Amino acid sequence: MKNLLLSITFSFLSIALVAQVSQKEEQALLDMFSALNGENWIHTWDINEPVSNWHGITVKKNKVTEINLLFNNLEGVLPSSIGDLKNLTYLELSFNKIHGALPTEIGLLSNLEFLAINTNQIDGSIPASINTLKSLKALHLSSNKLSGTIPAEFSNLSNLEIFNVFDNAITGELPAAFSTSKKLKKVVIAQNKITKNKAIASVTLFDYDTNNPNFKTGILPSASTVIAIESSEDN
Repeated sequence: MKNLLLSITFSFLSIALVAQVSQKEEQALLDMFSALNGENWIHTWDINEPVSNWHGITVKKNKVTEINLLFNNLEGVLPSSIGDLKNLTYLELSFNKIHGALPTEIGLLSNLEFLAINTNQIDGSIPASINTLKSLKALHLSSNKLSGTIPAEFSNLSNLEIFNVFDNAITGELPAAFSTSKKLKKVVIAQNKITKNKAIASVTLFDYDTNNPNFKTGILPSASTVIAIESSEDN
């Protein structure tokens, strides 16, 4: 009887150790797996294993904090349930075949510090909801099919250090708030149709240097912030 009780107790403990994340977070990952053709990924997931064993997933204190699926043959549309991964600090989905518009629910990832979806086939406009990501330090959306303008609400991204939308079809002005940002270090906007804002008139950002077609710099007038235009990805 004693051995039976010990066995039952051990079983419960084992289950507790395996169940590392909430059902809601696990379901959000399963939605991503299904929507992005997970069975054909280069590094696929064995969904019978604990979430912490899934490729590219970092779990800390029973919460999904990082997703890194770079170069992994993801193909499809990001599901809206990605917004349920509220503990994410790092999301890297670059160099895949993700298409369609970015879900507005991405703005629910309030702890996100790094967001990169470079070199995919994302279209539509940049969701204004990203302006709610107060912790965001780096935003990389280069080499997609994004159109529309840069949301003026991005002035709320007070911790943003890198803004990279190189090689899209974005139009309109660079937000004037970029000229007063104290933390912004790099803005990469070449190969778009972005026009100069009068508040940032001294910044030269819009044509390649004839002597070095891969690099051009300018300086924001209100701070010594270097603005770089580079053709290579810089994560």
